[in-house]
Amino acid sequence: MHVVIMGCGRVGSTLAHSLEDLGHTVAVIDQDPGAFRRLSPHFAGRRVTGTGFDRDTLAEAGIAEAGAFAAVSSGDNSNIIAARVARENFGVENVCARIYDSRRAEIYQRLGIPTVATVRWTADQMLRRLLPAGSSEMWRDPSGHITMIEVHVDPSWMGHRVAKLEEATGIRVAYLTRLGEGVLPAVDTVLQDGDLVQVLTTRADVARVEEVFAKGPSA
Repeated sequence: MHVVIMGCGRVGSTLAHSLEDLGHTVAVIDQDPGAFRRLSPHFAGRRVTGTGFDRDTLAEAGIAEAGAFAAVSSGDNSNIIAARVARENFGVENVCARIYDSRRAEIYQRLGIPTVATVRWTADQMLRRLLPAGSSEMWRDPSGHITMIEVHVDPSWMGHRVAKLEEATGIRVAYLTRLGEGVLPAVDTVLQDGDLVQVLTTRADVARVEEVFAKGPSA
């Protein structure tokens, strides 16, 4: 997959190297050409000088073929504008913006842009949103037997009831995160685009749950 990153600071350069190590092609955008010195001499991706919400700059970075876009510059406003342009104008499916002011993060979540606040940022969290797959553990009971995980749900599940997910896997959906807010599912709750699904299961059953969620509902 091709990934475009706006911002070549410590976060952007680390993310670029991590993505390239995973076999993805990467383009990094920064207004300061000197910022590209943070990239390894072995970095094979594109280095594009410009702003991440300029159409010509994005085109040079290969936004047309991008499957993911990360806005990790030093400015909240620039990050959210660039993320919205990537999502709304170019139809990039996996978009994430780094936000310094965590109080504003919820507002941006409501615009449909997943955000990662600096106070809780890790490369793993950013990668999780850019390359959704499998699951990530959020909690484990003291015995290590029961775990709560956030599981990637194939888009084909959207429009189906949460209860159908539970029936297909035999697990309990603990809650959904929808537009930045936690939602306790009811019997008739239907999955919507952008929902994050957190489930309770045993550690031994995680792989099976991931497989069912990734495969989509049976006819």
